[in-house]
Amino acid sequence: MNSPNNDAFLRCVERSFEVYLQKGTSRSTDKLKVLHGFIAQDLHRRIGPGYSVYAKGYGPGKEKKFVGRYQEKSVDIAVFKGRKPVVGIAVKFIMQNYKQNSVNYFEGMTGETANVRSCGIPYFHVFVLLDRLPYFTGDNKALRRWETINQHNLNMYRALSYDDPARYVHTPDKTLIFLAHAEDNPDLTDKAEYLAFYREHPRLDLSVARFEPFGDGVILNDYDRFLEAVKDTILAR
Repeated sequence: MNSPNNDAFLRCVERSFEVYLQKGTSRSTDKLKVLHGFIAQDLHRRIGPGYSVYAKGYGPGKEKKFVGRYQEKSVDIAVFKGRKPVVGIAVKFIMQNYKQNSVNYFEGMTGETANVRSCGIPYFHVFVLLDRLPYFTGDNKALRRWETINQHNLNMYRALSYDDPARYVHTPDKTLIFLAHAEDNPDLTDKAEYLAFYREHPRLDLSVARFEPFGDGVILNDYDRFLEAVKDTILAR
């Protein structure tokens, strides 16, 4: 897990976090361009020039669409060989208020996966979050509490990790869960204080939180192993 590639991805996550802090809103897509561009460039380097890789933050900086089973899908990172879609990767970075939305995130992920994989296109997920997240409420964005990611929060993904993607189209071919840790500060009271503090202390470390083992379908905190799995899938097609 402490490979140079994993460390480089952690620093990329940190840069994405810094963009969020400067923008002050989780709705900005600028933070994702950093992640999408890094992964797309790294993947393209690994698979070679015989493929085209499309993502915001890389090359022309545009996403590509796949023809899904139910509707077209704009894909965060799309790999093509000629005009043929080969692999898609979805990327999500959660900044705040995770627990109230965790089921929606999970159901959205499995739904978009089924839409793409039903058309025979392998689909992967990258799920990045801090292991301790703020929960903001009200018009003044009061920091009501801190949410620590625990085993219960990841049990859906643990169950998913034992699914056979060949049998279930809603199951991603592989999912990377990447947990980072920011400096603790229990004295912050609202979002303005949160943003101000972490603009001065944006450093992220790899989380040392421990969870029950995952099956083959989920990779925890090992970006390099995940991207090698994506590469192997592409080259095998």
